[in-house]
Amino acid sequence: MSQLPELPSRRKFLAQGAAAAATFMIVPRFVLGGRGYTAPSDQLVVAGVGVGGKGESDLAMFAKTGKVRIGYLCDVDDRRAAKAVQAYPNAKYYKDWRQLLDKEAKNFDAVSVATPDHNHAVVTLAAMQLGKHVYVQKPLTHDIYEARALTEAAKRYKVVTQMGNQGASNDGVRQLQEWYDDNVIGKVHTVYCWTDRPVWPQGIAWPPPAPNVPAGLDWDLWLGTAPFRPYSDKLVPFNWRGWWEYGTGALGDMGCHLMEAAFRVLDLQYASAVQASVGSVYVDEFKRGYFPDSCPPSSHVTLTFPKTKKTQHEVTVHWMDGGIQPERPEELGPNEKFGDGGNGVLFVGKKGKMMASTYSADPRLLPLSRNQEVRTKQKLARVPGGANGHYGQWVEACLAGYGNKEVSAPFETAGPLTEALLMANLAIRGYDLQRPKASGTGVEYPGRGIELLWDAQQLRVTNFDEVNRFVRREYRQGWS
Repeated sequence: MSQLPELPSRRKFLAQGAAAAATFMIVPRFVLGGRGYTAPSDQLVVAGVGVGGKGESDLAMFAKTGKVRIGYLCDVDDRRAAKAVQAYPNAKYYKDWRQLLDKEAKNFDAVSVATPDHNHAVVTLAAMQLGKHVYVQKPLTHDIYEARALTEAAKRYKVVTQMGNQGASNDGVRQLQEWYDDNVIGKVHTVYCWTDRPVWPQGIAWPPPAPNVPAGLDWDLWLGTAPFRPYSDKLVPFNWRGWWEYGTGALGDMGCHLMEAAFRVLDLQYASAVQASVGSVYVDEFKRGYFPDSCPPSSHVTLTFPKTKKTQHEVTVHWMDGGIQPERPEELGPNEKFGDGGNGVLFVGKKGKMMASTYSADPRLLPLSRNQEVRTKQKLARVPGGANGHYGQWVEACLAGYGNKEVSAPFETAGPLTEALLMANLAIRGYDLQRPKASGTGVEYPGRGIELLWDAQQLRVTNFDEVNRFVRREYRQGWS
């Protein structure tokens, strides 16, 4: 894999300027004091890129800590940004994140990134090159190559990083880990993760263009790294998730929340193989549609992971979406909820089973009666506030400086987790490439796709080269 670019001298100057400016912000408490006063040296100045929807709620959680000042807002859509602009009237507003970083880098400490998936990596890497701490919504990136690049960049630029999968800070995943470490269910060989997503359209034809781009939306900036297409009102602000050029489907939305437990409990890293099958889309009663631009309506993917120090053999992780669920465990009673109903994770060990809901919440041993019988000591420190504390944990780590405080989802672990779910998407897209050519909309599905063998070091599939084009996509000119 090629090395990341060295920091341009202009950006070095801006980063050094930011460090120098910080020395003038340290004001003794007794000078400006007062009860409840937060000195500038104890305050993190955050710039938000993508401040509507989830970006807006992220900023609110940062501000709630009392140790953050939201100094800058950036969004390509004035309509989506309106609530954040109203909430932080003293924050300076930009539409283009590149201008924000170029003009204001010396004035803030950290960046919160909540753009659509396809622009996560370019914004995040640019901020890290300026020495800024970063909080990035899940999934970390759109492509596998981007995930590996950001993982390496976090080490290179020595900034505090956190991915927005709040379940990584939940008590539940730590309880699952303690049960496993105490050998309550024996060595795990199989994990099932499932979700009722997508709740947006997938497996459909590309939407028609709209006559006009709405006032306040810069469509070219919204496209960013993606190829140019005419504006369609069926994409913004939410349904972009179901299109490969912008989103990562159900896996991108829920994969980090559900696979997190398997990675943390079993110390998984990089998968060695992946295989997928994909649900059908019926155009009419006789024909099935083929819509390669759109993520499928449902899928079942199996990922194979090499053994780790915590497993005695390979581990198979099943991913199921679109309402597909694993076989109900025989230890679960007929009126007992499987996961949280629509979503969940199930660990199958040699001595027993355990499961949890979304965000690793509500961990349970099976049968449920075991939860009254098994007692283990708490060995792992909990994050104050659990999932909500995910935000404050990052803020405290940023204020303490790189390497001084732990975070739950640094790029060191968030990168490999993201790569796994993007590998699952790679198998789904490879499944499409295995379809025979067909006239009209009628296509024959290949059943279960071939197993893709993965070289994690070289970032490539070794037995089906055609799918490697999705490992690292081509950015639109001017956005590399």
